[in-house]
Amino acid sequence: MKKWFIFVMCSFILLASIGNSPSKLPFGEPPADLKNVVDSNSAFALKLYSKLKAGNGNLFLSPYSISSALATVYAGARGNCERQISTALNFPDDQDKFHSAMLKIHQKLVEIDTRKGIELNVANGLWLQKGYEFNNSFLDLVNKNYDCFAAQVDFKTTYESEREKINSWIERQTKQKIRNALPAGILSSVTRLVILNAIYFKGDWANCFDKKNTVQESFLSSSGNSVIVPLMHQENVFRYGEQDNLQILELPYIGYDLSMLILLPVEQKDLTELEEKLNYDNLARWIKSLGDRTVEIHFPRFAIDYQISLKQSLSTLGMSDAFSATDADFTGMTLKQPLFMDAVEHSALIEVDEQGTVAAASSSVSFGCTAIIPPPLAKFRADHPFFFLIRDNHTGTILFLGRVVDPTN
Repeated sequence: MKKWFIFVMCSFILLASIGNSPSKLPFGEPPADLKNVVDSNSAFALKLYSKLKAGNGNLFLSPYSISSALATVYAGARGNCERQISTALNFPDDQDKFHSAMLKIHQKLVEIDTRKGIELNVANGLWLQKGYEFNNSFLDLVNKNYDCFAAQVDFKTTYESEREKINSWIERQTKQKIRNALPAGILSSVTRLVILNAIYFKGDWANCFDKKNTVQESFLSSSGNSVIVPLMHQENVFRYGEQDNLQILELPYIGYDLSMLILLPVEQKDLTELEEKLNYDNLARWIKSLGDRTVEIHFPRFAIDYQISLKQSLSTLGMSDAFSATDADFTGMTLKQPLFMDAVEHSALIEVDEQGTVAAASSSVSFGCTAIIPPPLAKFRADHPFFFLIRDNHTGTILFLGRVVDPTN
């Protein structure tokens, strides 16, 4: 009888405020040895979003957290199962180079955690059935490239107690923001392995909003109904662009290592047209169009608490063998009893206000001279649905992404 394993991705991000110039933003392509993996992970992020967008309401997740946990799974996959995971997640075929690049991305995020005013914690964990024979080569690879916390546990007789311990570990890694990530009933006596990733981010806006300027105003939700929400306001120099009937605004966090990118349809309508255009090539083109501009911003306070099972979405993306008791091939993990994936769970939370952002589960130089007329003030009024993401400006890694269709929901 095949045994199964579960993995969970969690994310938390907390961000607040200070001030500086957009020209300090790091630009350009990610380092050459990381570009392929960053591009692939970003493409997967938007491909997964395209599967989830059909649902109603707000949406928020951490693609980086999901990719990190699934990268550990990829390390143990073989044969057609390995090929399916590679295709579905846009992972490169060369596993050695891929895992090495993921390590370098992780190390760059750890460097950001040392900056003043920033907290960024990424943690990976393995819970392994005591006495079950896992390949040393697999354990060595994930320890080397993902710095995995590993615990030998007894799922056979105390799986419910182990579930509570795992949830406690997630709570500690996310500063108590993600709770009960593994619901009761998800583990059983035949569980043999649980793989987890947790991410926590706390930082300040580079330019905070003054609470005195926040006003209760109307927001046209995707349902066509107007709801009253607190719209924050400020006028400052930001990286801003207009492309394809979109306004694109970048709100950096202190230190300019990370920023929130907001895509707002020019017309007051839902996100259908934007979401149809949303792919990696278009996103890269929109980001490249940004330049320094004085912008008058009206942006809502909002909060999203999002949980989802990703088993169906990942299967439809093409990695169905991994979930099959007869077709899964994880002989890279163990040569004992065959394993197959039973569940993929994701929890993410975000709160945005004048001081910054709380989320759980991520430059140009201008020369002036006389007689040049500055461009007119740009007005960015997010009083209707928008898409947003939080990215590492050094590598382009998408840490979090989501949409807001109703800030009151």
